[in-house]
Parts: sequence; C-alpha cells; structure tokens
Amino acid sequence: MPVPNTAIRIEQVETLLVDLPTIRPHQLAMTTMRGQTLMIVRLHMSDGVVGLGEGTTIGGLAYGAESPEGMKLAIDTYIAPVLARARPERIGETMALVGKAVQGNNFAKCAVEMALVDAMGKRTGLSVADFFGGRQHDRLPVAWTLASGETAKDIAEAEEMLANRRHNIFKLKIGKGDPKGNIAHVAAIKRVLGDRASVRVDINQAWSEATASACLPLLKDAGVDLIEQPVALKNIRGLARLARETSVAIMADEALNGPETAFEVARAEAADVFALKILQSGGLFAAAKVAAIAEAAGIGLYGGTMLEGGVSTAASAHLFSTFAKLEWGTELFGPLLLTEEILQTPLDYSEFSLAVPTGPGLGIVLDESQIARFRRDRRERSIHVLPTLKTGS
Repeated sequence: MPVPNTAIRIEQVETLLVDLPTIRPHQLAMTTMRGQTLMIVRLHMSDGVVGLGEGTTIGGLAYGAESPEGMKLAIDTYIAPVLARARPERIGETMALVGKAVQGNNFAKCAVEMALVDAMGKRTGLSVADFFGGRQHDRLPVAWTLASGETAKDIAEAEEMLANRRHNIFKLKIGKGDPKGNIAHVAAIKRVLGDRASVRVDINQAWSEATASACLPLLKDAGVDLIEQPVALKNIRGLARLARETSVAIMADEALNGPETAFEVARAEAADVFALKILQSGGLFAAAKVAAIAEAAGIGLYGGTMLEGGVSTAASAHLFSTFAKLEWGTELFGPLLLTEEILQTPLDYSEFSLAVPTGPGLGIVLDESQIARFRRDRRERSIHVLPTLKTGS
C-alpha cells in the first residue's frame, strides 16, 4: 500500500553533472559556449517516487554568479540536510526552510523545487502545469538564436529552419564587437527574411547607455522587433530612459532574478517585456509571481531559457503553458543546441513550436544510458542518504 502523505520523507538526494557537446559554438557578449553542463538532481522519496530536477547556466560563471558545479555543491552541502527534516508534499514549506538556510543560489533552489513538484505530480497523477491552474496552450512558439556571427551562414541557417517549419522567430547576439557592424549584420538578415520571420537582438548588457541610445534608431530601421537587455543589469534608470526613447520593445533579462527585482523594473517602467526564466527567478512558483507582476503592470511576457536540457525545458514549458498571454513566445530551444538526447522520448519541436509534455509531473523520462555515458564522474554519483529517514530497518 502507498505510504500515507504524512509519512512521506526524502530518503536520498542525488546530484550529478552531465557534460554534453553542442552543435556549434554559441557566442554571447561575455563568452562563447562550446558545450553545456547540466546539473541533475533526483529526490528519492520513502513511497518510491523519484522527483527530477535540473539546473544549468549559460557559459558557467562568465554569465552570472552560479555554475552547475556550484549548484551541486550548494545542494550536497547545504540543502540536502534541510531536506532531511522536510515534508516533501508541503512544497512551499520545504522551500521556505531551504530559503532560511541558503541565501541566493536561485538556480540550485529551482532545481530542488522542480524535483519536488515533479514528485508531487507523479504521486497525484497531475502534470506540473496543473499545479499552476492548468495549461491554456498545448504548444508554445519557439525562437532560435543565430549565433555564428557570419551573415551568409546565419541566413542559410534561418532559411533551413523556415523550410523545416521549426522556427520563424530568430534572435541574434550582438553585444560583442563593433555595434554598427553588428547592426549591419542584423539588417542584412532581416532584408532577406522579410515578413517571413521576426528578428530580435540580445545585447547581453554589453553597451553603455550612450551607445545604446545611438543604436536604437538603427535597430528600428533594421526591422528589429525586440531589443534585449542593452545595458548593465543594475542600470535600471538607464534601461527606463532607453525604453522611453524608442518604439521598439525593450526586454529585461539579466535585470530580473525574482519577484523583487521584477517589481523594481516594473515600477521604474524600464521594460516593455520580461524574459521569464524559472532558474533565474528561483523556481517555478517565483517565476509565476514574476509573471503576475508583469501582467499587473501591462508588461509583455517572453518565455526565456538558460539553454537548459530537456528536464528544465519541460518544466518551463509546463509553467509557460498556463499563461493566458505569452505575447512574445518562448526561447525554449536549449535541447536543440545539444548533439545528444538525454530523454527517452525527445521533446516535440515542429510547426514552429514546442509541444508541452503530457503525463504526470514533468511528463518526461531520462535516458539512463545517455546519462551514464556523459556523467562527469562515471564511477560514482553523489547520493546523500538522509540518516533519520532510512526505511526497512
């Protein structure tokens, strides 16, 4: 018989790093990614349910304050002992305990919360989306980043995506190098694609306010629909001034790391769009609060990514599917950037969109042979048996 909910405990906390190759280098303003590391967490419950979570980031510590290695360390050393006294069916209470013991570390917290929600879904037969009111969309539009830096190559890649009906929204990273040269690159691509595709740009905080102000009219003339995080994340006033200068939508990304910063950006009228990321927000429930702030302030939503693998991408898709409006689509293409599949059934990318997984919890199953193949430490995993919760003794 199933163990009653009041008796359910987390018996083991398992973390591992999975190093995966990418289809090509992925250029950002601050670094160039040549592979991706996923931090996988599994919470083994006393009733036999295993909750699955994932944390990752873009380019390690070059992008922000967390890395997959740091997430693993935070969970192994500081969060696992908290989970020993937690009641996993009380997700909010459990994460509040984690929050008291661990400051910051949004990505690590999100991975743990994700695993708790996945376990609850498996136990109850509900999908992750059901915990947030149920899906309103079965498929989500998905953008693709053109990041080779070569105009002809990017055009050819975009044409292939259009022909295969995989993407008709394209984003270009233009924070590195000469701004005007990069804008000419964007303009050339937009001229070829025309009305067949939306073209957007991401500066990754690389410009000064003066440079951004001078370049906004050029981006508008180039046919760009959306400009992402043109200035440093802490320069909220500058972002607000830029948003007032142009009719092109300005999107906040790195400036957002949870409900508090979302409120500050909204109050300053510093963005027309929020790039919503569950890892950056500190979890699914925190990301839902960020979305609520955006809705209340009349700010559009864009489903962002940290270039996650299939686990966190599925979690994001579940949450994003519950929003009535997702005006700017999503960027959940992370698994497509990887050369290797880690799910038994790959996520469905077709018809310019991603199908939201069905089934209990996240609705996905790991391919254990692939996990074993690409696990950084192939000889042993980090498994923490929580001492007071051992069963069968």
